[in-house]
Amino acid sequence: MSGWIDSIIGFIEANQAWAPWIILVFSIGENTAFLSIVLPSTAVLVATGALASAGALNFTTLFLGAAVGAMIGSFGSYWLGLRYGAAILRMWPIRNHPEWVEKARDFFQRYGAATVFLGHFVTFLRPVVFLMAGMSRMPFATFALWNTLGCLVWAWVVPKVGEVGGYLIGWIWSLFAA
Repeated sequence: MSGWIDSIIGFIEANQAWAPWIILVFSIGENTAFLSIVLPSTAVLVATGALASAGALNFTTLFLGAAVGAMIGSFGSYWLGLRYGAAILRMWPIRNHPEWVEKARDFFQRYGAATVFLGHFVTFLRPVVFLMAGMSRMPFATFALWNTLGCLVWAWVVPKVGEVGGYLIGWIWSLFAA
C-alpha cells in the first residue's frame, strides 16, 4: 500500500493545482462509512501537510479541501444511517466488526452528541459513528453542530501534524547538514 501512497503524493507534488481536489476526495473517503476502512486517507493528508512545510503546497487550500470533503463524507454517512437504519450494520464490512458498533454505542451513552466530534479522531468510531447518529435519529441541528466542529478541527489538525513534522525533520536535517 505504501507504493500506492507514494504514487499519490508524487502526483500531488507534480500537479499542485489538483491538491485541494485530491485532498477533498480523500477526505470524503476518510469520513464516509465503509470507505474510511479501505482508503489510506490519513497518510495522504499527513504527507501533503509535510509538502506544505516544504513550500510545495499551500496549507490553507489543503485545509479547505479537507474540511469540505470531511463534511460531504460525514453528512452523507449520517443520511445513510437515517435512510437505511440498522440494516446498514448488516452490510460488509461493518458486519465483520460488531465491536465498532458496541464501542460507538458506549461512546454515545458516555459522551452524547459530542461523540460525533470525537468520531473524527478515534479510528474505531469513524466507520460507524456518523451512521449511528443518523440511525438514532439524532436531531439534524445537533449533528450538524458537532459534526461541523469536528470536520473543521480534523481538517486542520491532520495536515498540520504533517506540516509540523516536516518542519521538524527539516530542522533536524539542517543540524546534521551544517
